Amino acid sequence: MSTPVNADPAELEKFSELAHRWWDPEGEFRPLHQINPLRLAWIDGIAPLAGKEVLDVGCGGGILAEAMARSAARVTGVDLAAKPLRVAQLHALESGLSNLEYRESSAEALAQELPARFDVVTCMEMLEHVPDPASVVRACAQLARPGGWVFFSTINRSSKAFAFAIVGAEYILKLLPRGTHDWSRFIRPSELAGACRAAGLDVLHTRGMQYNPLTRRYWLDADASVNYLFATRKPAA
Repeated sequence: MSTPVNADPAELEKFSELAHRWWDPEGEFRPLHQINPLRLAWIDGIAPLAGKEVLDVGCGGGILAEAMARSAARVTGVDLAAKPLRVAQLHALESGLSNLEYRESSAEALAQELPARFDVVTCMEMLEHVPDPASVVRACAQLARPGGWVFFSTINRSSKAFAFAIVGAEYILKLLPRGTHDWSRFIRPSELAGACRAAGLDVLHTRGMQYNPLTRRYWLDADASVNYLFATRKPAA
């Protein structure tokens, strides 16, 4: 009996329709391009990527996966949206990155195939788009080697997040297409921490991500009321 896929077809179609715009730094995915150096530096500062085998879950068009591949020994990106994956594959070819592979797969399916395979697992801006975030968290934990790091980023289910991430980002500033996010799917830090602990991950670092629309600058600090990031670690055997 096949396992149901933990994905929302409407969410997959939403990002597939914009796949051709993924690598336009001034297009619909401009925020991802702008935050990528910030999140890459944060990940690399905690779990240096040099020489590591890395997995990016929900890789989309490959912005983070490709950046990590410039330091890591090998990077695998997985997603269930075929069109963004094709864009990612073509861009990796153009960039000459032979240590970067993309696969159309769910995290859960890959965890069955490659348990305890990766030194670093990232799952960024993805959990708020799936029906069962805890299932993805468990799969990420299974994919990490003992002692490996697992990084998550998502959006807090707070009134401030509704005002900033939906009303502000989608309707006023037009940083994202309308309908990109559903507030009911946002995840409180306490909920994500609980899912991490249940999956056997230790939550070691939490940071919030802020944005100034006047300077178009992003930065990390201690305020996790809207966007936030977790660095978790799987205990060593």
